[in-house]
Amino acid sequence: MKFGLVVPTYRSILDAGRTAPEMVGIAVEAERLGFDSVWVGDTLARAPIDPLTLLGAFATGTERVTLGTAALLPALRDPVLSANAILSLDLLSRGRITLGVGAGFAGRSEPEFAFTRVPWERRRARLDDIVALWRHVWSGKSGPFHGEVLHYETLPEYPEPYRPGGPPVWLAAFTPGALDRAGRLYDGWLPYPPDVADYADGLAKIREAAVRPVTAALFATVLIENDPIRARERLEDYAQRNYGVPLDFVEKIQVQIAGSAAQVADRLREYQVAGAEHVLIRIATQEPAEFDEQLTKVAGALPG
Repeated sequence: MKFGLVVPTYRSILDAGRTAPEMVGIAVEAERLGFDSVWVGDTLARAPIDPLTLLGAFATGTERVTLGTAALLPALRDPVLSANAILSLDLLSRGRITLGVGAGFAGRSEPEFAFTRVPWERRRARLDDIVALWRHVWSGKSGPFHGEVLHYETLPEYPEPYRPGGPPVWLAAFTPGALDRAGRLYDGWLPYPPDVADYADGLAKIREAAVRPVTAALFATVLIENDPIRARERLEDYAQRNYGVPLDFVEKIQVQIAGSAAQVADRLREYQVAGAEHVLIRIATQEPAEFDEQLTKVAGALPG
């Protein structure tokens, strides 16, 4: 099983004193510690650091790790321009880019779509069209392209990607319809279900629908804390500061793993048994000093 680190880039971490160049340093340190990949999130509401720009900096500072988005909201960007930006990252990183993408989270993402004047309706079809358009141009085609939502009679000609066909694209979603789409249209699956059985069941459905190899990934929030009461308090603080809602709500949607190093490793192994191949670790803290301390602990706790 591979492990990736999600680098915190949202405004709250900047307000706490982290700088953008230090984020690049975290990516370099994650590579040194043995992580297989480094990831950044995407939201207009809380992220002044553009993820694609930051990945470009990561590409120049690292040599081995996969660099990815967890998860990009493609609808917030012009599809033709984002195809070019991602292709540029592919070339700059020598083929180390992987894209986790999503259509937005109901109840939270609507303002971001409004900011960019993108219709919220048919957002999933729009996402699938954008990914299909990217692959269209990355394969050397210049038009026409006609999807369910997007239509182009001609498109620019792009250079040949470093990785044939361009970067892999993973779907970050867990609805019943998403499972079918992940199998038919995407190269990977990036959910965060708190129940291991749900993860295994979802993966089985994807395998049934798959028309290509699909990487089974997982987005997991992790905290190393031996005291169970203190662990709960710290997860509660993270949920409130990151989402503005109680932990009781968040943990019904997202996998939250807190405990000793051995307990965290055991919990991650459960997902490995369920089929997870690549786990993205988000450390549950907004404080830079605490993040740096947790990074070393988490790296040492990851199961081999």
